[in-house]
Amino acid sequence: MKIGIVGLGLIGGSLARAYKRAGAEVLGYNRNKTTYGFAEMAGAVDGKLDDDTIADCDVIFICLTIDAAVEWLKAKADRFSKDTVVIDCCGIKRRICEAGFAEADSHGFTFIGGHPMAGKQYGGFKNSREDLFDGATMVLVTERRDDIEFLARLKDLFRMAGFGKLSFMTAEQHDDMIAFTSQMTHIAANAFVKDEADYPEGFPVGGSFRDFTRVAELDETMWTDLILENKDNLLRILRSYIDELGKYSEAIENENENELKELFRAGSRSKKEADLKDPVLTMKL
Repeated sequence: MKIGIVGLGLIGGSLARAYKRAGAEVLGYNRNKTTYGFAEMAGAVDGKLDDDTIADCDVIFICLTIDAAVEWLKAKADRFSKDTVVIDCCGIKRRICEAGFAEADSHGFTFIGGHPMAGKQYGGFKNSREDLFDGATMVLVTERRDDIEFLARLKDLFRMAGFGKLSFMTAEQHDDMIAFTSQMTHIAANAFVKDEADYPEGFPVGGSFRDFTRVAELDETMWTDLILENKDNLLRILRSYIDELGKYSEAIENENENELKELFRAGSRSKKEADLKDPVLTMKL
């Protein structure tokens, strides 16, 4: 199998390493030639992905920002083979999927929206790992959910890279979900750690603090782009969260034990109910 990787940062570099580990031939492209050189020296890629080799790839992963991904996809759409499967790895799906499905319809290749649910707080090829996706979930947005042969190909493809599960949903469902489960948690953690006056010097930090603040350290450029791309979903959730925090504040200020207990009880109940929910379609690998 020949895999093309566009963008050799944390995600693209890790995909390259994972597929090399599985024995695939990997072609890579990165705008920064130095990064490509490092990937080649590290043995993560076998050669360059360019206009002459694009059509040779069975699968191409686009691991760029949304603006860059849309631009690259539109510029190269007429060079894909009819048998090529093109998968983006952007963190927000609506705009890239709209562009991807339109180009696929026009040029005859297959496009899938993708989001690997794995990562680290530090980006770049130097932080990429061949085992980054081991056991992880890959979220897919595809128009071919009832094609058994095609789904079997996808299982084989992502199993090669170490993924443990595939979850299928629409672009709208994905962006709504990611606003709540990822973007909101990053904002909450990042905001929480800013009050340095509340850090007692030498005080042992508990597990709950470490768990809650793990994602507070982040790539501000990447997260700003992702959040503004999904601002409609995120603003709805953020405003609801602020309103909910106000209820806790009021109950504590008024020493209203019954109200505080009910707030805790309702939150605990919501967490249990959320743990029982599954995506539209989940497939173990």
